[in-house]
Amino acid sequence: MRATLIHGTRDIRLEEVADPTLRFPTDAVVRVVASCVCGSDLWPYRGVQPTTEPHRIGHEFVGIVEEVGSDVRTVAPGDFVIAPFAISDGTCRHCRHGITTSCEHGGYWASADKQGVPVDGGQGEYVRAPLADGTLVATPGQPDPALVPSLLTLSDVMGTGHHAAVSAGVTAGSTVAVVGDGAVGLCAVLAARRLGAERIIAMSRHADRQAVARLFGATDIVAERGEEGVAAVKDLLGGIGADAVLECVGTKESMEQALNSTRPGGYVGYVGVPAGGPELPIQKMFSSNINVAGGVAPVRTYLPELLDDVLKGSIDPGRVFDLELPLDRVADAYAAMDERRAIKVLLRP
Repeated sequence: MRATLIHGTRDIRLEEVADPTLRFPTDAVVRVVASCVCGSDLWPYRGVQPTTEPHRIGHEFVGIVEEVGSDVRTVAPGDFVIAPFAISDGTCRHCRHGITTSCEHGGYWASADKQGVPVDGGQGEYVRAPLADGTLVATPGQPDPALVPSLLTLSDVMGTGHHAAVSAGVTAGSTVAVVGDGAVGLCAVLAARRLGAERIIAMSRHADRQAVARLFGATDIVAERGEEGVAAVKDLLGGIGADAVLECVGTKESMEQALNSTRPGGYVGYVGVPAGGPELPIQKMFSSNINVAGGVAPVRTYLPELLDDVLKGSIDPGRVFDLELPLDRVADAYAAMDERRAIKVLLRP
């Protein structure tokens, strides 16, 4: 089969690799229907995270179950499934607390499982899915093809945006500012609206992303950055900052922007994958009673409720995909996102 490997900085290749097979009775083999490039994939692509040797990449996909191991009970051949970006058994102490990304027996796509066996990346034609019962989520029947983009967002970006909103305590009537206008930031706007936020400020300098933010429920747009951006947010909110700020980038500058845009006693929900040295100013947080919560999103925990809303048509997060390419153009997909010519690229094998 064909799958994507990263060889180094801005060196993405589609290559022939071995077909996946069942290695353990808890495995499933999934035929990928759609996958995508994540903003966090750009860190190794840009060389921020060094690549020491070629390896598989990609952690977001949906597909059809082709084969299951003898111990698999919750999915069966023919099921359409969503694969969260983290592998989890659903039964360990951390999974029972809802933190599936810290599963004692889990791991991540395009890495290795706890037995040291390589796990396929999502940007390929087929994937061996370890711990299939705890990881994969089947839809009720075969979904309308038009829903595939939205279902694909549930593997990561919609659940991650939701985690930012939940971590920041967004509720009905909240004032919210969102730092970051990538797919996660835009989904955070949608998540805040879904949770009942009264006013949602999207911080974006790009017209195409501003349009999606408006579509998802942003009431205001702030294009400024740094002190000017903070002043603009506070000006819109009566001079005190937002109840909740959703940090969806992961840099030192974006965290500073988030903290400085939060009112005293407010919350920052952070989900941006850390890069560029983000730090927390404890003295400032102490003095202003600013709360910070978040981290890697346990999207498997959120998936059932978000799936229900996608199937009902209450939310349409698939609008974040503004470019679709065949898998054999995966290198172009990375370049398009790196150069900000696309918000998020959907790949079809």
